[in-house]
Amino acid sequence: QVQLVESGGGLVQAEGSLRLTCAASGRTFSSYAMGWFRQAPGKEREFVATISGSGRSTDYASSVKGRFTISRDNAKNTVYLQMHSLKPEDTAVYYCAAGLVYYSNTYRSTAGEYDYWGQGTQVTVSS
Repeated sequence: QVQLVESGGGLVQAEGSLRLTCAASGRTFSSYAMGWFRQAPGKEREFVATISGSGRSTDYASSVKGRFTISRDNAKNTVYLQMHSLKPEDTAVYYCAAGLVYYSNTYRSTAGEYDYWGQGTQVTVSS
């Protein structure tokens, strides 16, 4: 079992920055690809970013590429999402997810490939 706890959400003005943190339980954190997803009111959950177990490979949704950066610290069982140049359309509940992988450079880009989810943290960007 892996438990995930997100933090760092809040209210920020457009063009501002936030850093989300996801703390994971368990002793095999590096065996999991990690991802960030978001869900805005009335919309389906969408992929934001993912990082491989080793941290060497990443992927991003086109809507956030160049503005968001995903990273991880396997020694601290933590994954981060640094968000810059935030836009009102980034407003959503952001979820952290973990998916078991067999190769350390593998990441996951679809929600169905993840095994564990956090409770979410709200990000609100005002115009």
